[in-house]
Amino acid sequence: MSAAGHIPVMVREVVAALAPRDGAIIVDGTFGRGGYAEALLTAASCRVWAIDRDPEAVAHGREIARRHDGRLTVIHGRFGRMDRLINAAGLDTVDGVTLDLGVSSPQIDDAARGFSFRQDGPLDMRMERDGPSAADVVNAAGEAELADIIFHLGEERLARRIARAIVKRRAEQPIARTGELAEAVRSVVPRAADGIDPATRTFQALRLYVNDELGELDHGLSAAEAILAPGGRLAVVSFHSLEDRRVKAFLRRRSGSGPRPSRHLPDEVAGPAPSFRLIERQAVRPSPTETTNNPRARSARLRWAERTSAAPWPFEAAA
Repeated sequence: MSAAGHIPVMVREVVAALAPRDGAIIVDGTFGRGGYAEALLTAASCRVWAIDRDPEAVAHGREIARRHDGRLTVIHGRFGRMDRLINAAGLDTVDGVTLDLGVSSPQIDDAARGFSFRQDGPLDMRMERDGPSAADVVNAAGEAELADIIFHLGEERLARRIARAIVKRRAEQPIARTGELAEAVRSVVPRAADGIDPATRTFQALRLYVNDELGELDHGLSAAEAILAPGGRLAVVSFHSLEDRRVKAFLRRRSGSGPRPSRHLPDEVAGPAPSFRLIERQAVRPSPTETTNNPRARSARLRWAERTSAAPWPFEAAA
């Protein structure tokens, strides 16, 4: 457990995947409360460059950095731009990159951040506290646009019904609180037999949309590919199928395991040389003990691969 009480998910597995060694340089692209960074710094006399878009996480990280004799540097920024951030710091390549996708426990647990439907707070959800908030989207987007957001990013089959309920509710008064939005969703979506709150998928969808998390992931994977040295490793922990499918497709394609235009075409026509080597073909899941001790780990998946000496591929946004 980190100093802030946050329990990093599959931290042992992530450290084992990255295999830090003395003198290595590793990027923790989603610093959060520093669970992975501190585990890496403890495992070897390595150097960690940490990135986070949340100013509160960066401020917390600078407190942690003072405990590690200059081996931890925390940068405010997006991991989708890690190649530019690391290059600007005077580094050309690194030996490892780890990403822990989604929202952190401290963000969820702080009602004032507006991520959670379990606590009433302002309907915000912005990781950077900049740009349009979830309240802006909920109150300004058309019914069809809201339905598309909730359906595609929340994988919610009742998206149209929810969008209609939101539009009806906001016609009476703007939806400004998480409790108000959750109540609107619950009024038209029955509780599932598994006990998952009816508002879960809608809140996920809005959070992903407000922070452009899937677009950020596409850029982050490509940026990691650009800065990893041959033999360097990438380890990504995701928490829902939209993220995991993107990571899986990226690594399969970059390792030469994805679909080819034609098996009859020569390699130079079929695509670039593989830039990654898959070490584990299947996602690693948390142990039963971990999911018992930390229920938030239940949906986690870890995928990792090793960088080859091939040139980085051109950037491709996931379909």
